[in-house]
Amino acid sequence: MFRLISNIGKYFAMLWEVFSKPQKFNVFWKRCVEEIQLIGIASLPIVFLMSIFMGGVISLQTASNMDVPFLPQYTIGYITRSSTILEFSPTIISLILAGKVGSNISSEVGMMRVTEQIDALEIMGVNSLNYLVLPKIIAAVVFFPILIIFSMSLSLLGGWLALLLSGLSSTDAYVFGLRSFFKVSDIYYALSKTVVFGFLIVSIASFYGYYTKGGAIDVGKSSTKAVVNSSIAILLANFFITQMFLL
Repeated sequence: MFRLISNIGKYFAMLWEVFSKPQKFNVFWKRCVEEIQLIGIASLPIVFLMSIFMGGVISLQTASNMDVPFLPQYTIGYITRSSTILEFSPTIISLILAGKVGSNISSEVGMMRVTEQIDALEIMGVNSLNYLVLPKIIAAVVFFPILIIFSMSLSLLGGWLALLLSGLSSTDAYVFGLRSFFKVSDIYYALSKTVVFGFLIVSIASFYGYYTKGGAIDVGKSSTKAVVNSSIAILLANFFITQMFLL
């Protein structure tokens, strides 16, 4: 318990340093663009693959379990849309990105720590936390919502393709279900969650990487801790955000 409290205190102390004013804005914005490429654009292939199959599975399971005859066919599209927007795209994709992005960040920062590159930055008078971590956080907060919108669209497309190939529902009924009872607030809710999840993934991964001690094996351990703890943080944040927005 004492170690947990100590880590939480160290985490917030790190954030205080991270959000200080950048020393050179031209270098800072260049770093932000680089991190958007590494964190956001490089994640598009896995988001594409996961979203297509996720939507297909949701629609097929919904269609195969509609045993009640008086349920309209558009229910499949409605449930697929609601499940995708409210939970699957923002939460499941964020958990996947916690494994991909979080492990990469923790490993990158951890290797810089054990090879004394961070020490070299500090000797040169550079705020290493601000220089290394803040561009990553901004890249995640800016680009993760774009990834989730991309995921939502692909998931709904995957649901339609699965139904089309299986013949369990018609295109008209599916599209009608997608449009039924739609609320724009659901999109705001999902994207708000995504911003919080992106911040948690990057900040927690950076924390474990930055305070790595030892050698290459310890970098691997830090990466594992970063993925596990950021996943737990996402689940906890998801619970509390859902209570605030939907209840």
